[in-house]
Amino acid sequence: MTFPDKKFSDVGSYADAYFTKVKEAAASVDREKLQQAAAILAGVYRAGGMVYSCGNGGSAAIANHLVCDHCKLIRTDTQLSSRIYSLSATVELITAIGNDLSYDEIFVYQLRCLAKSGDALITISSSGDSENIVRAAVWARENGIPVIAMTGFSGGRSAALADVNLHVSADNYGVIEDVHQSLMHLLAQYIRQSQMDEALIRQRKF
Repeated sequence: MTFPDKKFSDVGSYADAYFTKVKEAAASVDREKLQQAAAILAGVYRAGGMVYSCGNGGSAAIANHLVCDHCKLIRTDTQLSSRIYSLSATVELITAIGNDLSYDEIFVYQLRCLAKSGDALITISSSGDSENIVRAAVWARENGIPVIAMTGFSGGRSAALADVNLHVSADNYGVIEDVHQSLMHLLAQYIRQSQMDEALIRQRKF
């Protein structure tokens, strides 16, 4: 049974039910896998590698937002060189690849051009089964680039391909994307504070 499974008569009751689902979905994320994801990202940032992000639709917005928080936020008050590139933000290149080749190639084509050993890939897909996401993950794995997948629903092929699958147990796109956005934020904030003096943490806004 999916959410919603009935008609709601007022937005307040819908909000209460929705936020209950968000809370349940957030609790479903494996904390050990979150730690693994944080370790991968911190390692890449420490070594000066590049983290690539990608997603479609609302997930593209999260991939783009990730650049802001993981670049600017993590670099503030730390010695980490957080280098981020969203494969979803390059509209000129995306449309060229999609038009001339295939929409399924829009992310993997960019990875072939840019990625190298020491980098990492974050895929964001509620279904985990978007072909362009899967192709990017396959190429990354074949070329020794660790993959962190944010998934929902059944996890799809991305879940099986990922080195770390941050799976959200939910069946509503909005709920899943809300939690994916939170995972993006909390990974950035956790990594930043882990590199800061505790006294300085108390002086800063996150």
